Parts: sequence; structure tokens; C-alpha cells
Amino acid sequence: MSSPYSQSSTERTPGRAWTVRIIGHGGRAASVTCTTAACRMPARSENVTALRAFAAAHAAAHAKAATLNPHAYCHCGSQRCGTHPQAKTACAGEAVMILRHDPVVRRVWSVEEVCEMCAPLIPNATVVARAARPNRTTSPTKEPATTTGQAPPPTRPGIAGGFSSAPGEGDPAPVRRSRRTPQRPRRQRPGQGR
Repeated sequence: MSSPYSQSSTERTPGRAWTVRIIGHGGRAASVTCTTAACRMPARSENVTALRAFAAAHAAAHAKAATLNPHAYCHCGSQRCGTHPQAKTACAGEAVMILRHDPVVRRVWSVEEVCEMCAPLIPNATVVARAARPNRTTSPTKEPATTTGQAPPPTRPGIAGGFSSAPGEGDPAPVRRSRRTPQRPRRQRPGQGR
């Protein structure tokens, strides 16, 4: 689902992007596609409202499950900043993850790693994650400043459509809950003896 990055690496890597799209198939039928091949999508349907709700939830789940690479190049910049052609800027700043959806078009959702300069210029984008700011501390002996990394990602969230990451080593086994409601103890009527 989300390609992990090596936390020990400080090399700049291309910013990642995931795209969820609703595709029409003539008539009234449509389907949902995702750029991640491992994701399971619902069958072709004429219920576009349900497909739209699924696509929005699926894109949001990608944004939640992906761990932001603080060393990523701006994905927008790699596309020559085509998402904000009227407001040119030089890519700079920390990496952020955005969720982008145009409410007028209503058929495409994108999750992208971009820079802090491009993020506010991209129409219909919401920042969903930021790289952790360096925590600079100076000791009385004036040792070099240290930095802390990104906060740990949430524990393996499920992705809408049935895809979820495999449990890691040492993770507890999933608990299955019964759908049956617990039975209440029977009341004794007054006057009934034991």
C-alpha cells in the first residue's frame, strides 16, 4: 500500500503520490481505480454516490497509512508545479503530505508528498501530515544540536476496500468480536422461591 522509506537514509528521494479516480464506463456505470495495484476496489456500479464515498474514504486511508518521508523532493516540483501555474515559487521547506480533491470535478483524489512552499498554493489541498520539526537542544558544554525524527506512524490502519498492512513481528493477533448480543440474566418474579 504505502511504500516505506529507510529512516536511516538522508538522501533526497522523489515525493510519492497516490491517485484514486472514478472512471465512467458509458451509460451510468462507473468504477474506482487506485494507483496502488494491491488495493482492492469495488465492482463496477451505477451507484456513483456510493463509489464517490468509497473513493474519498480510500484516499483518506492512504493519507493516514502513509508515513511521510521527511527527505522527499516535492512531487509538485517534479511535475513542474503544474498544479499551481499562476503562483510560481521555488520549492523549499520541509516535506508535507497533502490530500487534494476538487469538489467541482468530484472524480479524482490525490495524496502527495510536496514541499511547504507549494502546499498552500495548490488548490483544494489539505495538509494531512508534516515532517517533525528538528528539536534543537544545546547542552551547557555546547555540543552540536541534535534532531529528532518524525513521530511514529499510527498502528497499521486498515484501508477502505479491504486492504491493510500485514501485522508486524510481536503485534498481537487480531481479536474477533461476536455479533451476538450478550444475553441478560432472567429476572425472578416476586413470590417465586428458589
